[in-house]
Amino acid sequence: MQRILTLNTVIAATVLVAQSLESQTGTLVVLNKQANTANIIDVETGRTLKTLPTGQTPHEAAISSNGAVVVGTDYGSRAGGTSLTVIDIPTQSVVRTIDLGNHVGPHGIAFLPGDSLVAVTTERTRDVVIVRVGDGQVVRAIDTDQDGSHMLAIIGSGTTIYTSNMGDNSVAELDMESGTRIRTFPVPSRPEAITVTRDGSEVWVGSNDHGTVNVVDTRTGRYEEALSGLSWPYRILITPDNRTVLIPDLRQNVLRFVDRATRREVDRMTFANGGTQGITFNGDASFAFLSLSQQDRVAVIDVASREVVRYIETGRGPDGIAFSPRVVRASPE
Repeated sequence: MQRILTLNTVIAATVLVAQSLESQTGTLVVLNKQANTANIIDVETGRTLKTLPTGQTPHEAAISSNGAVVVGTDYGSRAGGTSLTVIDIPTQSVVRTIDLGNHVGPHGIAFLPGDSLVAVTTERTRDVVIVRVGDGQVVRAIDTDQDGSHMLAIIGSGTTIYTSNMGDNSVAELDMESGTRIRTFPVPSRPEAITVTRDGSEVWVGSNDHGTVNVVDTRTGRYEEALSGLSWPYRILITPDNRTVLIPDLRQNVLRFVDRATRREVDRMTFANGGTQGITFNGDASFAFLSLSQQDRVAVIDVASREVVRYIETGRGPDGIAFSPRVVRASPE
């Protein structure tokens, strides 16, 4: 149906956008793969407050629950990196570069409950390392025994980790208490994007070769195809209410909105020549921040209306992205 814009409609839309902009506060940390940098961005103004150096080809970012610390994975050229970059948001500084030693190709990352430890996939050495952020010590390495362990998802309690293993076409389930791999689920080939529902009952995982998103029932270990017709389901993000799944589809330059219960696509947003990659929510998930790697900017999206509120400039090749509710101020660069 054609939408007819009256003056009142335009005024109402303008007011809503203005209200949306006013409600946006906090800080973004965006990792720029091509520039080997991280932007610290004031969400309210959209200005970069600080540009910090990282290791080579930073990919994924994890943020502590108190919003103070971001840890980025320095994936390196051809997955040859061996470091993490620790960024303190209040001081807008790199406080530590962690050397992972023999653990090569850090990529997927998440904080564990308590904020003192992060779990990191090291793709080339086929494990998940548990790293103490405060002093950079690797306190444990859990062997996935699977090639290409790329991304990870953690159940909220921190007891179980799932990894997507691109080389062996599987999802591995790791038990944190014993520090061992306890199960492996076969999934369609070249799985990358992965997430797990809060109750741990479903693991959603993308297949880059088949252009599908599949859902593993963690009780049975079996998967069902949820979506098809994608090209590169780059990341998967579920809203806190467990109702909606957001999937950046990189090669098609779209962001897909999926009803989690019915597993049907309900909407999509197109970003021509955008390079839809990293994605995260603000505190209440009213907004999503989507990295557009081909445009060197982030799209700020109203999740309810599925409209772009504005764009924020970044460095070259933005990918991993984290949101903090903390508000920091400094002179823009």
